[in-house]
Amino acid sequence: MEFNAVAILILVALFALWKLDFIATLLNLKALSPDLPKEFTDVFDAERYAKSQAYTRESARFEIIHSIFSLTVLLVFWTLGGFGWLDGFSRGLVSGEIPAGLLFLGLLFIGHTLIHLPFSIYDTFVIEEKFGFNKTTPKTFVIDQIKGLVLAALLGLPLAAGILWIFGNVSNAWLWAWGFFVTFQLFLTWLAPTLILPLFNKFTPMADGPLRQAIEAMARKCGFPLGEISVMDGSKRSTKANAFFTGFGKNKKIALYDTLIEEQTQDELVAVLAHEIGHFKLKHIVQRLAVSILQAAVLVYLLGLVIGGGAFSRELFDAFGVEQISPHVGLVLFGILFAPASRLLGIAANAWSRKHEFEADAFAAKATGESESLVSALKKLSAKNLSNLTPHPFRVFLDHSHPPVLVRIHALRSLPFGT
Repeated sequence: MEFNAVAILILVALFALWKLDFIATLLNLKALSPDLPKEFTDVFDAERYAKSQAYTRESARFEIIHSIFSLTVLLVFWTLGGFGWLDGFSRGLVSGEIPAGLLFLGLLFIGHTLIHLPFSIYDTFVIEEKFGFNKTTPKTFVIDQIKGLVLAALLGLPLAAGILWIFGNVSNAWLWAWGFFVTFQLFLTWLAPTLILPLFNKFTPMADGPLRQAIEAMARKCGFPLGEISVMDGSKRSTKANAFFTGFGKNKKIALYDTLIEEQTQDELVAVLAHEIGHFKLKHIVQRLAVSILQAAVLVYLLGLVIGGGAFSRELFDAFGVEQISPHVGLVLFGILFAPASRLLGIAANAWSRKHEFEADAFAAKATGESESLVSALKKLSAKNLSNLTPHPFRVFLDHSHPPVLVRIHALRSLPFGT
C-alpha cells in the first residue's frame, strides 16, 4: 500500500466508525436498569428480566469482539497488499477482465464468509442456545450455508458480470449500470416470495378458522388486496417470533411465524397485521423503494468517478496497493471508501423508519378501534425475544429502525381514541 492522503483519510474514518459503535455499545450497557419498568410486570418476572439483561450484555460483548476482529482482518489484508495480490492472482488464473473480476469478487466473498463463519457458529450454537432461542440443528445450519453460497453465486455473479461489462464497454456507464441494478433488484423482490424464501423455510397456507377470517376481515376493512396467508416454520431455527408481508401489486401475501401464533391472541395478531398493512396503506414501502432507487443512482455515479481513471482513482488504488484500475477492484474499494457516508445515510434511514413505525402503530390502533391489543402484542414480543427495554438514546439514534417498545406504548396510549 502507499500511505497517501486517501489512505490516511480512510484509516481515520474506519477507526472513527469503530469508536462510534464502541461508545454506543458501552452507553447501551450502562443504560441497563436493574429495575423492571412497571409497564412490563405482566409479561416479565424478575428472572426473565435478568435473563434479558444478561442476553443484552453477552450479545454486546460478542459484537465488540467481532467488530475488533473484522477491523483487524481488513487492516492486515490491506497493509500486506492483499487487494493487489488477489487482483494479480485472479488475472493470472483466467483471461479477460470480466472473468478475472468475477473470480476476484468470488474469492473475496468466499474468504469473508469462511473467516466470519466461526462467529456465526458461536452466535447460533452458544449464545442463542444459552438463552433458549436456538432450534437450528448442525445439519440445518450446514445446509443453510450451502444454499446461501449457491444462491449468492446464481444471483450475485450475473449481477456483478452485468455491472462489470457495462463499466468496461458502455458510455455513460453509471446510468446504464443504475438501470440494470434497479431492474435486477425489483426482479429479486418479485422472485423472493415464490422461489427464494421457500428454499429456507416451509410456508403452509393458514387453515380456515376464526384467525384467518379475522385477518381477512381486517384486510377488507383496510382495502388491502390480500392474496395469501401463510404460516412459516420459524421454530425450525429459533423460538423468536415475527410476521411480514411480501408481494407486488394486488397480490399481497402475509407470512406469520408459527412461534408468533403460539404466543399471541387473535386480537393481538390482527393488531400486528394491521400495523403491517399500515406500512402499505401509508405508502411507506413505496417511499422507501423510491429512496433506495435514487440512492442507488448516486452510489453508481460515484462509483463511476472512483474507477474513472483520474487522479483520485490513481491515488485510491495506490492506497490499497493495486496497480491496475478496474471496475471489480473499484467496487470493493468504493465500499470501504464510502463507509462513513453509508453510516450517515443509515442513521437518517433509521430515523425515517422510526417515524414510519409510529405512523403504522397509529394506523393499526385506528383500524382496530383500540390500542391495547397492539400494546399487549408488543409487550409479549419483547418478553419472548428478551428485548432490551431500556436502550440508550445514542444506540437508538445510530442503529434502531424501530423506536424502543416503551416509547411506542406511550405513543399508542396518547392517541385520541379508545383504549
